[in-house]
Amino acid sequence: QVQLAESGGGLVQAGGSLRLSCAVSGRTASTYAMGWFRQAPGKEREFVAVVSGSGVVRSYADSVKGRFTIARDNAKNTVYLQMNSLRLEDTAVYYCAAGRKFAVVQGHYDYWGQGTQVTVSS
Repeated sequence: QVQLAESGGGLVQAGGSLRLSCAVSGRTASTYAMGWFRQAPGKEREFVAVVSGSGVVRSYADSVKGRFTIARDNAKNTVYLQMNSLRLEDTAVYYCAAGRKFAVVQGHYDYWGQGTQVTVSS
């Protein structure tokens, strides 16, 4: 069993930065791939980034490459999403997810956090 709790969301101006955190608890949390997804009102939930259990392998959606960075600190049981050069279209609820596989599709993730709101303004 894995429990996830996101934090760090808020209101930020376009071009600014924000760092999201996901606190991970449960057995052998470091063995799970950790992903970030987001969902804007009226839209489908979409993949943002994923990091392997070791923290070495990472993958990003094309829309955030070069702007977002995913990382994990297994000693602190925390996964981060550093978001730079934020755009209006980045506005969404951001969800942290844990899965047994390194994947970019929602179906491979078994546990989800409650989500944290990120709003980017002009």
